[in-house]
Amino acid sequence: MAYTAHLDTFARDRLPPRGQWPELLFELPFLRYPARLNCAAELLDRTAAAGHAGRPALYAPSAQGTVAWRYGELLARANRIAHVLRGDLGLVPGARVLLRGPNNPTLVACWFAVLKAGGIVVATMPLLRARELGEIIDTARVSIALCDGRLDEELRAAAAQRPGLTDIVCFEDGGHGALERLMEPHPTEFCNVDTAADDVALIAFTSGTTGRPKGTLHFHRDVMAMADCFPRACLEPSPQDICCGTPPIAFTFGLGSLVAFPMRFGAATALIERPSPELLLETVRALRVTTLFTAPTYYRRLAGIVGASMSPRCAPACRRARRCPTRRGSGSGRRAASRSSTGSARPR
Repeated sequence: MAYTAHLDTFARDRLPPRGQWPELLFELPFLRYPARLNCAAELLDRTAAAGHAGRPALYAPSAQGTVAWRYGELLARANRIAHVLRGDLGLVPGARVLLRGPNNPTLVACWFAVLKAGGIVVATMPLLRARELGEIIDTARVSIALCDGRLDEELRAAAAQRPGLTDIVCFEDGGHGALERLMEPHPTEFCNVDTAADDVALIAFTSGTTGRPKGTLHFHRDVMAMADCFPRACLEPSPQDICCGTPPIAFTFGLGSLVAFPMRFGAATALIERPSPELLLETVRALRVTTLFTAPTYYRRLAGIVGASMSPRCAPACRRARRCPTRRGSGSGRRAASRSSTGSARPR
């Protein structure tokens, strides 16, 4: 393992003995990562610098209309949040930062900011209650939390019994929460922490349906392998693509499909805070989404809605669409997706 940039070595100290690791093969040319690697810098800074700074990165449909963040704007906001983490909240590289919020642009900016500042992301599902949040806080020894202001009640209830969680800073996506106020005086440039490729980047927790939630540790190079393998082999993405879907970013399925995959290739993502079949279909239509990520049962619901609204002469085409093959990613729940189990024809 390369020398770590983490001063707080809690996560690295709890890796299993090397003899228990699987054999990791990085033989393909695009998987030969350097020893020093920060996945936030690769996915965001490098993509913006490659000519995409003025291109849309994130769309956020809402009742007031669709908000668009360009790559340059996302980078500037992530850099300001990274300054808040290091300068205002005293984040030490290697410390764990809990993120709590629905899929929206500010949550994505926070995700990048934690990694740029050398922290470890602990993203949590919006539906978790105080008890589940407390278990995650205890297991990961979280000291800082960035939370959507609409979801802070359960988090504060969990934190009341946990003095180790010293700072909860709330944001309002596109608004003026405490995080936004802290961001204002900070510059839009930030010197990213020079993490090792095998420094831990995120701790993804299982749902806890079979007992206490378990944290799975992912290195910076794991996030990049997720972004380089699955989309390259299966999706063939381009900067003209717009991705959308239902998985929360707190799951690595959502993280890959809505953040890592599109941003690795300069594409855009439409984020929906509370996706319903009707809203998802409207977003696909309005933004001309090219790549959709969701569960098989959800696809059937979408097809049923579309079929019910079609004229009788279009019904045969809808039935054929219900039977068309989809792309399935393996290992995309709490482990980072890196393989595909179907052919390479591009879904549209």
